[in-house]
Amino acid sequence: MGKAAVVILLKVLMILISTAWLSLWLLKPTNLWTRKWKAAESSARNTVFGYYGLDFTVYTFPVIAVAMIGLVYLNLQSWGQRNRQIRSSTAAFSNPLVTSNLVGILSGVEILSVFLFILFLAWTFYTRISHDFTKLTPMESLKLDLWQLKFLRVATRFGLLAEACLAFLLLPILRELAVFRILGIQFEASARYHIWLGTAMICFATFHGASTLFIWGVSHYIQDEITKWQRTGRIYLAGEITLVVGLVMWITSLPQIRRKRFEIFYYIHHLYIIFLVFFLLHAGDRHFYMIFAGVFLFCLDKLLRILQSWPQTHILSARLYPCKVVELILPKDTGLKYTPTSIIFMKIPSISRFQWHSFSITSSSTIDHHTMSVLVKCDGRWTTSLYDNIRAQLDSDADKMKSIPVAIEGPYGPSSLTFLRYDNLLLVAGGIGITPFLSILHEIAATQGNGSSRYRLPSRIQLIYVVKKSQYIGLLKSVSSLLQNHPSNKCHLKLKVFVTQEKQCGATLGEMLNEASQVQWVHFGLKGPIYSIHGPQSLYWTAALAGIASITFLVFLICFNHIFVPSGKNTSGHHSSKLAVSSKMKAPKENSPSWVADILIISSFIISLACPSLVAIVLRWRRLKKEEVPLVSSKEEKVQQLSSIETKGVVEEEHEVHFGGRPNLEDEFSKFLNETNGSDIGVLVSGPETMKEAVASLCQQKSGCFHIGNKEKKPYLSFHALTFTL
Repeated sequence: MGKAAVVILLKVLMILISTAWLSLWLLKPTNLWTRKWKAAESSARNTVFGYYGLDFTVYTFPVIAVAMIGLVYLNLQSWGQRNRQIRSSTAAFSNPLVTSNLVGILSGVEILSVFLFILFLAWTFYTRISHDFTKLTPMESLKLDLWQLKFLRVATRFGLLAEACLAFLLLPILRELAVFRILGIQFEASARYHIWLGTAMICFATFHGASTLFIWGVSHYIQDEITKWQRTGRIYLAGEITLVVGLVMWITSLPQIRRKRFEIFYYIHHLYIIFLVFFLLHAGDRHFYMIFAGVFLFCLDKLLRILQSWPQTHILSARLYPCKVVELILPKDTGLKYTPTSIIFMKIPSISRFQWHSFSITSSSTIDHHTMSVLVKCDGRWTTSLYDNIRAQLDSDADKMKSIPVAIEGPYGPSSLTFLRYDNLLLVAGGIGITPFLSILHEIAATQGNGSSRYRLPSRIQLIYVVKKSQYIGLLKSVSSLLQNHPSNKCHLKLKVFVTQEKQCGATLGEMLNEASQVQWVHFGLKGPIYSIHGPQSLYWTAALAGIASITFLVFLICFNHIFVPSGKNTSGHHSSKLAVSSKMKAPKENSPSWVADILIISSFIISLACPSLVAIVLRWRRLKKEEVPLVSSKEEKVQQLSSIETKGVVEEEHEVHFGGRPNLEDEFSKFLNETNGSDIGVLVSGPETMKEAVASLCQQKSGCFHIGNKEKKPYLSFHALTFTL
């Protein structure tokens, strides 16, 4: 079977499994499913598998299976080879359809997905509550009026809506086991789905908890119920703790706090462990299996990322720009390849032992075999501490310079060179948003330099760069060779710089790029071996580790249940077979508290995470052992590399530099469309949200994708917003 056939087969398999799992959520509220599922669980009780094994296999494992198959699918896709996409009317759904300050930029696919999810929630609530109202019976423990009983049932069903949101909550923020990568959505872009789901979950959970407390209050049972820790059934106190922890996490994740006090948001968000444990105790094991897939993948993903960042490496050198931007040069393994626009997560223990920050890689693994570089704008507390630390090294003697240890996670990026899909590229960047475009330009320069014909490069590239000060232009120095536009170049690059807060100066673009006297170098003293960045495990191994964890969990769950949960078998032998079966079905529930099953899930889960972690540690150790020379290229060799970059030729004067105002993006778009008449154009934007919204609106207005009946060939603008700050 050919590679293409295997890819198609895996894609079909993922679609079938996903469709079946989503169908379970649609069928679950119905009476038909309730009857059939109870019968299936009763039959499973008499087997080694047990009802818990059935619940895990049906509700949890399908999502894990999709993640595993997806990793194999992504690995089979060629790293760089992408065919040009044919313009079609359906492609318009991935372009911006709504742009607003409130919801941001939404594509047709996103709007359709949100609508279907809301429809699913409405269906779940209506089906549940209509069934509840037809069979409403008073509770013996609580003497409630009819309206109070109905309101209590409504509150209970809102809890199920929160559960549905929780089932999907953790999937968008996976990195190594990222399910959304299968759809071509990167982690930094899918993080907002996590925010939407979290907000919806907290709203439903708050109504669920507040309404229940209200009914207890008006019926004068609140003092008895609020602190109750039941032996079986719902544990109310655990639910109250879950709600309080969830509200604290949600409040501290609001943009007003997350952006200004990132440390508070970061540390408090680790309360998710308490949130999930008490949710399990409150909802019970059967409900937990519905949301367990996301929890399982997230925790395994978290462990693999922790192991990936070990051992720490060191910053080889740094470059300080006058615009208070630092370029960090990091060592990497020669076998580590990554695509442009990839990001890494960095932790510097000397600044904070727990904080991780994401940065876009500016270098190309095609050119830089031993190093990678990132640009850091130093305007926050963490980044300012980094800047001050490096600047302090300038005042030290060369022999006394101390190396800065760092932990690196990643890189994470698209599985292919997506920007090569288009005939032409229009890049719009603001300030430090230039960083992902530098990696794209480096990749193009490398492809042109080695004469490779593997990729069909865009014929024209226009870069619109908007900055406050002309000092930011120096960040383009590393791509000055591409700006020269030699006749042998396969693609033509035109640069338009707009300096908004300065008046006209006499210097040309070439002179501003060559003005390197204000850039300061720091070369750290490296004593002893340092380890290079190896990146994540291969996708095949990651899929295998997920499979090992799943099997381990199921095996230990079955064993623990047979050891610690009473079997309910009748040893007297004098009862009828009907009574024996009834006793077998009810004894576990009657003899064991409900939290016993919850503890067994937690114990099995911990063991299931430990096993693949040990395998991952062995794999990591073997990769480090293969590194023949742990000490990465010497300082002198690195200086020679960077010096060669600095001595490139003079930039041609066809590029434009404008002072004293922002660009008229509509005019710039019109000019570029006239130059590339009737072609497919990739529009990439990286910068402030206002800039992204303006570019998205222009793509929506000027794209000819909706003019299908028009015989005149119109350009199709494909919009992509790049985000690397969370």
